Amino acid sequence: MASYSSRVRADIARWQQAGMIDPATADSLARDVEANERKSLSFGSILAMMAALLFGAAILIFVAANWDAIPRLARVAALFAVILGGYVGGAVLKARDHAAIGEALWIVAAAAFGGSIALIGQMYHLSGDEASALVTWGAGTALAAVALRSNPLTVASVGIADAWLFLKGFDYYSRSDFPHGFVMMAIVLFAVSFWTRSQAARHLIILSVLFYLMLLVTNHDTLQVAIPLVVASALLFAASVFAPGPVDRVVQLGGRLPLHALLGFLTGLAMIQFELADESTYNSGFALASAIALAGVVAAIVLAGRGHRGLRWLAYLGFAFELAIIYVVTLQSMLDTAGFFLAAAVLLGILAVVIIRVEKRMKGPDAKGATA
Repeated sequence: MASYSSRVRADIARWQQAGMIDPATADSLARDVEANERKSLSFGSILAMMAALLFGAAILIFVAANWDAIPRLARVAALFAVILGGYVGGAVLKARDHAAIGEALWIVAAAAFGGSIALIGQMYHLSGDEASALVTWGAGTALAAVALRSNPLTVASVGIADAWLFLKGFDYYSRSDFPHGFVMMAIVLFAVSFWTRSQAARHLIILSVLFYLMLLVTNHDTLQVAIPLVVASALLFAASVFAPGPVDRVVQLGGRLPLHALLGFLTGLAMIQFELADESTYNSGFALASAIALAGVVAAIVLAGRGHRGLRWLAYLGFAFELAIIYVVTLQSMLDTAGFFLAAAVLLGILAVVIIRVEKRMKGPDAKGATA
């Protein structure tokens, strides 16, 4: 698939050939695209990053395998040498225009820091558990990200926070505390991502917050979590559609806030539907939630689908999910196996017709413009 900049260059050439813009304007547009193009990693840079990561893993495994044979002072010195060498060496390489390799060394140093916490804790019999070690590892990685203004280290620190959330969340029933501390972690890391210019970290944080809310329904009444999520997501979607410029200047998500808002909206309604599914025969709550979900999918496509291919596909998946859950909850007791296959065929056919019609409507103005 061609990149955004490649498509824009092709459009500029087509506009110039069609006489829509003069050569001077075409040249200015092409130079602006080139100046603002996000540089991608080359294949060689990716291989270099993988080699650096494997090298760091080999060092840590070697140290761990020979842990008892290495003197205690040498153990600590070796671990700190890997950390210091990774951060300093990465900074030197990045200053010399080897950004990919330099940032790979920073990741190696962050991984070595995490390994050092475990190994030194074992060596000195320090008290604590895996969750506490993850908090220390994540805090150290986040501080390194701030100091070095590193995009990859910011993403790594979010990943460590997610690991902590996963560990604490699924270990909740054997402990007395729920991982509410993740909210503060998410706020701090979201702020850090602006300093480090890490848009990827912001996307990951939003997805992580949705996962946190899904865990939260195990500790609270479902409706207390799901209804505010649906309302907040709808408001964010409306703001991102009707005031896209100011909103994106604040959140800096590359215009993808509607996609996250739709995902939050559908997630909240799915929580409500699962909660009310067993009671669908006795009240209209499930039917109302389903109607709101379908209306939200249609509204999302109409309001923001034209310029967001990913949002359209999420809406299609949401529509398919709604058809499936409505069938499972309301019709399964009325149909036998043959009826199930017939209903599935009809539902898939309806979904295919809807997608084809929507795609044609979305592409219609572009096709007319191209033939003009």
